[in-house]
Formats: sequence, structure tokens, C-alpha cells
Amino acid sequence: MKDPESDARKASKEGASGGDPVSNGITHPAKNGPGPQGGPAHQSQANQPDSNEGRFDKNPKKRARRRRRGKSKHGVVSAESPVAATVAPEAVSEPSVAAQAKTGKKRRPNRHRRRGRAGAKQLEAAIAVSAVAAPEGPTKPIDADSTRREPRYAGAPLYAALDLGTNNCRLLVATPTRPGQFRVIDAFSRIVRLGEGLGASGRLSQNAMSRAIEALKICRDKLENHDVRKARLIATEACRQAENGEEFLDQVKHETGLDLEIINRQTEARLAVSGCGTLVERETDAVVLFDIGGGSSEIALIDLSERRSPRLAEHIIAWTSLPVGVVTLAERFGGRDVTVDNFAVMVNHVAELINDFTERHKLGDLVKSQNFHLLGTSGTVTTLAGIHLGLDRYDRRRIDGIWMQNDDVTEMTSRLLSWSFDERVANPCIGADRADLVLAGCAILDAIRNVWPSQKLRVADRGLREGILTELMSRDGAWRNRWFRANVA
Repeated sequence: MKDPESDARKASKEGASGGDPVSNGITHPAKNGPGPQGGPAHQSQANQPDSNEGRFDKNPKKRARRRRRGKSKHGVVSAESPVAATVAPEAVSEPSVAAQAKTGKKRRPNRHRRRGRAGAKQLEAAIAVSAVAAPEGPTKPIDADSTRREPRYAGAPLYAALDLGTNNCRLLVATPTRPGQFRVIDAFSRIVRLGEGLGASGRLSQNAMSRAIEALKICRDKLENHDVRKARLIATEACRQAENGEEFLDQVKHETGLDLEIINRQTEARLAVSGCGTLVERETDAVVLFDIGGGSSEIALIDLSERRSPRLAEHIIAWTSLPVGVVTLAERFGGRDVTVDNFAVMVNHVAELINDFTERHKLGDLVKSQNFHLLGTSGTVTTLAGIHLGLDRYDRRRIDGIWMQNDDVTEMTSRLLSWSFDERVANPCIGADRADLVLAGCAILDAIRNVWPSQKLRVADRGLREGILTELMSRDGAWRNRWFRANVA
């Protein structure tokens, strides 16, 4: 099964926090005036114009309020007070410095300001933690928010998910953060077309297996570079269908050391749903989630009208796995030069397969609700969304979670049908690897839309890997114990 194309190196930016950059080991010059980083308080008072003398003395409430804040004229320290005009970096966070600059009633410290005044030692410690947790790549400026939050998950274990599908080989390595969420540490994705020619021969070709093994060797190296606590490595439709699927996985284990398991279609549908839980909003009544893969397409009917569990997969009331995907459909009907008539034939073929799904109407009248929608997790819907936005290059951050109206999907499909093969290749959201597959995916999508019509479609750039990680972390109690010991077994 194939999940949507993921820009993995950019996925790790999701956990990046905003804020102003803080230079490494550099503190800003002290301010003039009263306060923890300012000069002697009497300098500020002495520099005030004469017209302000006794301005607050006439108002007892203001005078009392200023006295409580330590700004009263009567509470000013004398000129002989040994307070330096500048503060050393090590002393910035010490409350005793601020206390020396004030007399009068002790005031409550401003917690919001104090949090932003990390000392040099605290900043260095946070940078060390970030360097260990972050994937290889260009160094980014450290900001105040990240230095406060990053050590919070120091020592959290790593989890890995690998999905070898009919068209793609994908890997994610991640660490748990907030409940139900994780931060990607490392990732990999490559189109290998393992199922190429499978429909005609019933076997995996030697060239396809060689491409997959080369990609899996890269995944193995990445896994060896990380101290992964738990991992799950799966293979989907191509290995399920092929006569030599098991033989191929034995070869993979011999050449790479990776032990992949062939999952059944029900497990594949459940993992796809688990990976998209955060994209289903609380007021939703029902969802038809679909994953258009390379060799199969999974469809799950989800009923949320009665209750809402944290695990979206618990709400599946019916599911099916169509024995057709973008690779198999394009090989059967042609994907390079697709006419309107040929496209209609593909849609009808998929519609016949959906008609065999006897529980397709199990959601009943919920499909007519305003709170019903389609949720697509595949390269087909992410490609349509990228074309709809007119992106110069694919950007996962702008695609994942975007809403598309029914008319928008129809318009994008018509536009693709009007393009030649070379025009599809030239589009930055399609490229040469997908130019002969994208219209086959649109045909599967149109057949799904005809059975479950909806005015809106939500696009998910996530799928099996995210579902695997979610289940691994949940079963391991990762979100019940968010702070881990560094030496966790």
C-alpha cells in the first residue's frame, strides 16, 4: 500500500517553534535604568525633568502603587550603592541582583519576562540537547521557545516505521512529544516501483527487486545510526500478490538484515486510519477515508456520531481493500496517453469493484450531513492539492490538512486530462516518476466520489508510517510517560 508522498526532511520542521533567534553564548548589553539588567535606579530618577517632581505625591493611590512596585522616590537606593552598571551573563538570571536595586515592599517576579532571560549555561545545555535530537542538516538559529521546550523530551526513545509498498519505499524515525504527537528525527522516501509488471506476470521482476533492495539498504543504514527502541517494518500489496513475495523478503533479510512482515489488507486499512486521527475534527459525524496505493486501495467508513474515542481506528464500521492501485490500473489501461474516453473506462472499472463492497452504504444518512467529508491519504490527492495551490515545488507543510471543495477536485482532474504527458512531467508537483500514474489515481478518486459524494475533501500527506508510529508509541506507553530517562532500555 502506498501512502502520500512525504517530504520527510521537511517533516522534522513541524516541531520547530517560532520566536526571535538568540545568539549562541551572547547576551545583550544591559539597559540604562532600574531593573535587573539596568544601571542604578537613582540614575533614572535623576534624569527626569524638573516638571515631573512630586507629580505622584499629590495622588496617594498612585504613590502607594509606585511604592509597591519599588519605584517610589522614597525607595531609591543611594549613589553609594554598589550596583554595577552592567550585569555579567552568569548573573542575569540571579534574582539577588534585582533585589539590590530595590527597596520597599517585595514584589512578585514577572514570570513571563524571567523565562525569556536564559543564561549562557542554560542556552549551551539546550543547544547540546538539540544537536543530539535533530537530524543531520544545516544548523538553525536557536530561539527562546525551543531552548525551553526541547530539554523537556530529552531522553525520549526513538521509534521507527518502514513501509515497502507497490510504488514507494518509505521510512520514518520519530520521538514522542505531546500526547498523540511525535517529532520526526530522520526520514527517507524513494519511488522503487516494486510492483512493476506484477499484473502481467504475477511475479516481482529482478529489476524491481534490485531497486527495492538498494533503497532498503539506505533505510538499514539510517536505522543503525539511531538507537531505536521499537520498530515495525512492513510490506504491502506487491508482496501479498507476488508468487515470489516471500522469497523476495528472504533475500531482503539476507542482503540488508531487515526483517519485513507482509501485513494483510485489514491491518493496512487500520494503520492508514490511525495515521490520520488528528485531521478529523471534533464536530465531524462521519468520514470515508481512502488510501490510493500502487497496487491496492483501502477504504474505511468511520462513524463518529455517537461517541469519540482518542483512537480513530476504533470507529471503523466497515472497510474494504480494492485490488487496484495507480500502478496496476495504469498498466492495464495505459497511463501515458490518457483520453477522456479511456479515463471513463478506468472510472467504470473501479466502480464495479466498489459495487462488490456490500457494506458501502452502512453510514446511511450520515453521508448527507454537513459534518460528513472525504479524507484522502495518497499521492493522488496531494498532487491535486499541489496543482490547485499552484506550487512551484511540492511543500508538505502547505498540503497536509488542506481542504478542497468538490468543484476544485473536478477542475484539477479536468486540467490534468487536458495536459499531454510532457506537460504532466513538467509540473513540479508531478514530475517524471508520477506522470504516467496520476490520471489512474484520479480515476480511482472519481469512482470513490461517485459512491460517497461530498462537498469537501481533506487532504492528508500521511498514512501507514504515521499509523505505525502512533500505535507503537501508544502501546509502549510513550504518552503516559512523556519524560524518559536517558538510559531507558
